[in-house]
Amino acid sequence: MDNRKVVSFSTKNSVKRNTAMKKFAMLALLLMTCFFAQTIVAQESKTITTRVRAHAQSSFAQTTPEIAKKIMGKNFFGVQQAKKFFKVNPSKKQLASLSKVPFSEGVLKSCKDSHILVAAFRLSILDIRRIAEKQSQLILFVGYNFPWYEKEAFAKDKGEVRWYLVRKEPVVNSTNKSWDEQQMLLSKDEETPKARIIVYSMIGHFLFTGERLFEKFYVRCSDRGPYDRSRVSIGDFGVEGLYVHYTFDDSRGQPFAVSSIRK
Repeated sequence: MDNRKVVSFSTKNSVKRNTAMKKFAMLALLLMTCFFAQTIVAQESKTITTRVRAHAQSSFAQTTPEIAKKIMGKNFFGVQQAKKFFKVNPSKKQLASLSKVPFSEGVLKSCKDSHILVAAFRLSILDIRRIAEKQSQLILFVGYNFPWYEKEAFAKDKGEVRWYLVRKEPVVNSTNKSWDEQQMLLSKDEETPKARIIVYSMIGHFLFTGERLFEKFYVRCSDRGPYDRSRVSIGDFGVEGLYVHYTFDDSRGQPFAVSSIRK
């Protein structure tokens, strides 16, 4: 065979192979591009879906104060009650922050007998004590003239403006237990509030309805007491007034239970 024909034949085959390989590489590149594009679109779609769902759930979990009041009945202490009994003068910003109740209608209905829905303003325990004593001829705080907590940080804490869903009774079976044991009784939807919230709720609810909460119990709060490993305890709200006390974390006394609010 002529050597020139062999070389020509080989060259043609080489060109064909190179062309085929280039087409294959381009096809592979195209497929990879499509794959990555689909992956990015899928991820973006999932992100958008998650955000939309979260927004929908967030919106669903909110209730207007008007609807909340109808559901909670006498266990509702809203803006008007705070203005009347605590003499607050809400700013537009504060009213805006309270324009939505951060609990669904379902949650409120399940808690309407066991909890109080409270619109809390920036009032410390010392503020509440001073204001409340002027609103009632009854004694509302034991040791009003010489409170041991006068200079304690927890008594000066004004907190934030927001809604709280406060349990009216101590957490079930929480007496005769240490602080750590009591915390284990809380559900994933509960937490122990600060003393300010309990005092605000107890005094406000009493001035509004005449009902005394925690008459026979003290409930531990999250605030630290005056000593290491101690907690502020509020309760024993009888005719002599409300006690602001403290108990050590490892104490298991009968009257010391624990309070809770909905998260």
